[in-house]
Amino acid sequence: MLPITNKERFAYFCYGTGQCISFGLAGSFTLIFYTDVFGITATVASLIFLFARAWDAVVDPLIASLMDTVSSKEGKFRIYLKYMPLIIAITTVLCFIKIDTSNSVKNVYAIITYILWGTTYAISDVPFWSMSAVMTNDPQERSRLVSYAGLAVSVGVAIPLLVFPLLLDLTVAGSFNYAISSAILMFAAFFLMNFGYRHTRERVVNHSEKITIRQVFSTVGQNKPLFIVLLAFFTNLFSNVASSLAAYFFTYNMHQPSLLSVYGMLNILCASGLLAVPFLLQKITKKQLLIWLCVSDVILRLIFFFVIGYHNQILFFIFITITGVVGAVSWPIMSAMIGDTIDYTARITGNRCEAIMFAGQTFTGKMAIAVSGGLLGLILVVIKYVPNQQQSSYALQGLFFGLVLLPAVGSILKIIILRFYNEHKVLAK
Repeated sequence: MLPITNKERFAYFCYGTGQCISFGLAGSFTLIFYTDVFGITATVASLIFLFARAWDAVVDPLIASLMDTVSSKEGKFRIYLKYMPLIIAITTVLCFIKIDTSNSVKNVYAIITYILWGTTYAISDVPFWSMSAVMTNDPQERSRLVSYAGLAVSVGVAIPLLVFPLLLDLTVAGSFNYAISSAILMFAAFFLMNFGYRHTRERVVNHSEKITIRQVFSTVGQNKPLFIVLLAFFTNLFSNVASSLAAYFFTYNMHQPSLLSVYGMLNILCASGLLAVPFLLQKITKKQLLIWLCVSDVILRLIFFFVIGYHNQILFFIFITITGVVGAVSWPIMSAMIGDTIDYTARITGNRCEAIMFAGQTFTGKMAIAVSGGLLGLILVVIKYVPNQQQSSYALQGLFFGLVLLPAVGSILKIIILRFYNEHKVLAK
């Protein structure tokens, strides 16, 4: 089997970065666009997110199961990487176009465009992560690839936080600022994704007989460790809430919306910590490393909220950076654990079914975004947030709580969930 070159690793990283620019835009800016620009309430926006995830619960597994039963001359997954970059770019921009019409028509438009984005994103994201399982059959190389993918997630999600506010300030297009700014970002994302498609290759081929969709779902049902990992992955919803609250926090708590770009830049720097993952995994197991990261995250955030605060900007950004590194490193570990469960299922069933396994991660990630959107809307209601107005001290404290302490809740839940993950059984030959 031909070795993976640095150029191919970089290409894989580029595709993930471009794709996650879209994910970052949708995850961090759709709610504030809906409430402050588009003109729909936080409650309606939250219902849109939840409705979209109900749609994904039906559609995503079907898409993934079809991917596991068919292949093309370009491979099992690369064919999707070829065509999805342009489609994702278009559907992302559609989510940020403001239309001047009745509230009911606005609601329908938001539902259709957001669901369209979510579906096309799944058709890209599932093959992207599945590629890590077919580019190589070497577990160490696969962990390295997943680290690059995780780095791509962090960089891609951070780029909108860094660049999008600047683009909104630079573009003078009134209500179309969001559409034009998102189009500029997605133009760059398209070329990153296209480069990734052209310079990656599939090497691992499943030589077993062609399986049916029914067999695909049966195979997934026997992969109990996968569901434990996905449940742990779902707790990232609390970090998603924190990311979405950042725009509100820097606007109302610090009165400097431009600091959101600094926050985005720091997130990119934090992602560099992912490069240490392969080295750390030579010392301890994935489960042990993830638990230690979660414990560290809880301790640091408690100190951050109760001792440091946000009035000293230097200390504030130092702790944002430290907790950001801890959070960024945990992402690829869980994805690598999904790869381990694919090998585990192949040993006990003879079928790998990479697409539907990683579809679980894609769906769980989108479900986390939806629930976090609903939770965010609930938080804004509870703290009595008023758009484009001076906020009360209670609301300001609530924004700070959500930004700093909510991710610690996710870390605590991960620790509890991982107690049920039998890593020795999964890795046994």
